[in-house]
Amino acid sequence: MTLTRYTVRRLPLAVIQVAAVATLIFLLTEALPGDAAVVLAGDSPDPARVARIRADLGLDRPTHERFADWAGGLARLDLGESLVSGRPVSDIVLGALAPTALLAGITLALLVPLAVATGVSAAVRQGGLLDRALTSTGVALYSVPEFALAMVLIAVFSAYLGWLPATAIGGLSATVLVLPLLVLLARPLSSTGRLVRAGMIDALDAGYTRHAGRLGASTRRARYAHALPNAVAPAVQQLARTGDWLLGGVIVVEAVFVIPGLGTVLVDAVADRDLPVVQGLALLFATTTILANLAADLATFRLVPRA
Repeated sequence: MTLTRYTVRRLPLAVIQVAAVATLIFLLTEALPGDAAVVLAGDSPDPARVARIRADLGLDRPTHERFADWAGGLARLDLGESLVSGRPVSDIVLGALAPTALLAGITLALLVPLAVATGVSAAVRQGGLLDRALTSTGVALYSVPEFALAMVLIAVFSAYLGWLPATAIGGLSATVLVLPLLVLLARPLSSTGRLVRAGMIDALDAGYTRHAGRLGASTRRARYAHALPNAVAPAVQQLARTGDWLLGGVIVVEAVFVIPGLGTVLVDAVADRDLPVVQGLALLFATTTILANLAADLATFRLVPRA
């Protein structure tokens, strides 16, 4: 089967998944307790005032009518308007996307070469000092939660040494990004590096690699031209999950370092019961997950083609 045919077969499933997730997101957010009318009414809301606000916002309409309007808007790429600010949800999301995309992009750009380098270095020295050191360090870093690692880094490099800023309150800069990037890299580098190591060990022991050596291929060529493509195939799926996590799971990191990204917007929207914003962000995260896994499947198919 060619890559094109495989892609054509997978795309309809991705579209169905996005539609199903959109429906589920709307139903789950509708089930959240309270709504924006209660928040907008103040600390001691009068029931009549809450009712008027709900009527003004259209929250008193039947669920199926509001879902039909929302789904119709999605078909036109319209995510609706914020119940709190009245701004288009798309503007809010796009305004917060840049810091999150910057963090995610730099993290992925650093993660891929670092994971391959550490995994291959450990595999070709299996059982050696470097292998044991990298494996032990990786397990230790993976076991530390993001918020705990962030607190330690802030305490050491910001509060004690004074080398790096602790938050992005003064604006994003190269120095501000250092600590968040270290936190975001720690766990993905550990898990992806271990997968590359395991895949590389299996690939180096495989018959096709040994056969390449018997045909006169150098050790370097056998490792990187024959073993490495098969070794990184399992790690591609992990990279897809990492890319998804970087967009949807940096809420803690953005909160700790006061970075005005999607995570911060989501926290504020949940607190305000601003359902259109919550729905728009949840749909973005879900769609990113589906597309990232689709891209990973296509990359894996390309690296290890099947009949």
